[in-house]
Amino acid sequence: MNQSDTVGGASAPSLHEAIEHAGGALPVLRNADARPHTFPVAPEFSNWRSEQHAWRSTCALLDQSHHMTDLFVSGPDALTLFKQLGVNSFTNFTPGRAKQFVAVSPDGFLIGDAILFHLADQSFDLVGHPMVLDWVQFHLQTGGHDATCERDENSIVRRSGPPKQFRYELQGPTAGALIEALTGEPLPDIRFFNLGWLNVEGLQVRALRHGMAGQPGFELFGPWEQGERVREALLRVGEGFGLVPAGAKAYSTANLESGWVPSPLPAIFSGDELERYRRWLPARSAGSLGGSLLSSRIEDYYLRPADLGYDRIVAFDHDFVGREALEQLGEPERTKVTLVWNADDVAAAAATLLHEGVPAKYIDMPKARYALYQVDRVLAGGEDVGISHDCGYIANERAFVSLASVELQHARPGTELSVIWGEEPNSTKPQVEPHRQVEIRATVAPAPYVDFARTGYRSNG
Repeated sequence: MNQSDTVGGASAPSLHEAIEHAGGALPVLRNADARPHTFPVAPEFSNWRSEQHAWRSTCALLDQSHHMTDLFVSGPDALTLFKQLGVNSFTNFTPGRAKQFVAVSPDGFLIGDAILFHLADQSFDLVGHPMVLDWVQFHLQTGGHDATCERDENSIVRRSGPPKQFRYELQGPTAGALIEALTGEPLPDIRFFNLGWLNVEGLQVRALRHGMAGQPGFELFGPWEQGERVREALLRVGEGFGLVPAGAKAYSTANLESGWVPSPLPAIFSGDELERYRRWLPARSAGSLGGSLLSSRIEDYYLRPADLGYDRIVAFDHDFVGREALEQLGEPERTKVTLVWNADDVAAAAATLLHEGVPAKYIDMPKARYALYQVDRVLAGGEDVGISHDCGYIANERAFVSLASVELQHARPGTELSVIWGEEPNSTKPQVEPHRQVEIRATVAPAPYVDFARTGYRSNG
């Protein structure tokens, strides 16, 4: 097994030790000495506004090769391992299919999610942020499973060499026609979240029918050594279909249209039952916490699956970690929505940079999240009614939005709420400058925000 020393390393200080040294998990997270969270690809190829427009009007090419981690798991017990940890149903999960894999703690709080590819019999690739991959790798190594894993870190963490695989996303209305021209064959009948094969320049390239920005699309992946050849073919053929390469800035906002919260805080920082896991994790895997929610209890930052709309995929047709806790829950208290921030309030907060006095927290564009875990207060009539997560600007809608988890009675579209932006007191994260908090009005809208993402992109069209 090829294991990076970023997880499970005996020599590095553990997360448990870091929490003990700091006197709690919140000081570790709020004051994390971590650089700003960025995607390790070119920020822009043209400009992020035009690149965002491309996936709505023609087609965008997004390079996913560098920012996600892969955990390749194989062996007789590989599927059993995922069944024991995933809340999803695994009925009919056969080779050639993929799913959004969601894991929870023994208490039923979210660990996180990732995309699980069933590549072949007894062979899987779990792709995503490290939170869920760490969880799976820990249970594989400590649970006596007849399986092995190979981990390929993202390009920020990887010590040397390129990724094992290239991964390109084609998104937009002309994606299907582009694929037909690229392969010289009719568009293959690949259903949503199923895998197929494409003939590209004489290479057999795997394709996932997928949609990151809530638009029709395909995710193409294969050995790194073939990646440049495939990319050149895409760009050459794509000229006739309005293909636009999209950089990190545009790519980072795609989830705001599709309604996916990329990095909820994992529920691993408390509880005696998870102490062994925290001792296995290195301290540097903690991540950073930002936002206006200030609580003395780390549990106040945890989420239930229903808070992000994942209750629809929880299946009690198998035993998994956290099943008993989820079965005992009553009706959901929160649900996922989009908050459309008031344009005048956003402009006024940004304008404080041009006047005397302490400004509001800088609002970066197009993605304003300044910590791995963004958790801002959501208010109704001065009372806390939820939390706001990822936030940024959608050029296609001319709207600044955030994805939020709010109480059901405040989740109706059109409801007027507000978001508290900025920290008080200011944390010592490098991304945080001296600033003051401001209240920004926001209107509830559906999640996904874009109508097509809610109704159409899971079809074969």
